[in-house]
Amino acid sequence: MFAVIVNTVAILIGSTIGLFLRKGIPESLAAAMMKGLGLCTVVIGLQGTLQEKNILALILSTIIGIVIGEWLDIDGHVNRGAERLTSRFAGEGQGAKIAQAFVTSCLIMNVGAMTIVGSLDAGLRGAFGMLYTKSLLDMIAGIPMTAAMGVGVMGSALFTLVFQGSIVLLAEFIAPYLSETLIAELVCTGSLMILALGLNMLELTKLKVLNYLPGLLAAPFVLKLMQILGF
Repeated sequence: MFAVIVNTVAILIGSTIGLFLRKGIPESLAAAMMKGLGLCTVVIGLQGTLQEKNILALILSTIIGIVIGEWLDIDGHVNRGAERLTSRFAGEGQGAKIAQAFVTSCLIMNVGAMTIVGSLDAGLRGAFGMLYTKSLLDMIAGIPMTAAMGVGVMGSALFTLVFQGSIVLLAEFIAPYLSETLIAELVCTGSLMILALGLNMLELTKLKVLNYLPGLLAAPFVLKLMQILGF
């Protein structure tokens, strides 16, 4: 767990530096940085989705995820909850921005083979090298993300602690089920969500990306069903 704690602290350090920088940035520059970060997010999403080798699995996982997400109204609940929590100290209408910053940073920092494989290595073999490398990358990425999007990025530190920590602690039990094919599918499905976030940040779309999240849970079942059916 030590490497996960290091990763969490690294994100907090990077986002804290970003907050200090944000205070001296004019609103027009912050908006321009947001668009630039949106472009980078689109590129990150494209890089992940272009590695997809089973497009049918991606389509089915995404559609199933959207159906579940829309039915549960995940996006609406999270945004309304964020608005209630932040309205007292961040001002009216800031909840959605904080929620967007939180979700964007969580996905960028935790959807990737480095997160899953690094956490498995830490839990199974006590090898922390990959997570230490990720910690440095996350700290560096956290600075411009927080400077552009604000305090919501800090929340990704807690998510990282819980998400990566769970994989490390449960590595012995979940490793047999995490094949290379499944890891690749999770990365591609998550990358599609990152791409959607990037398009939202560029104000080209208004996609309810949080409603796509169940697609990550649907991916293992979709792959298993396709294997049974011989696809």
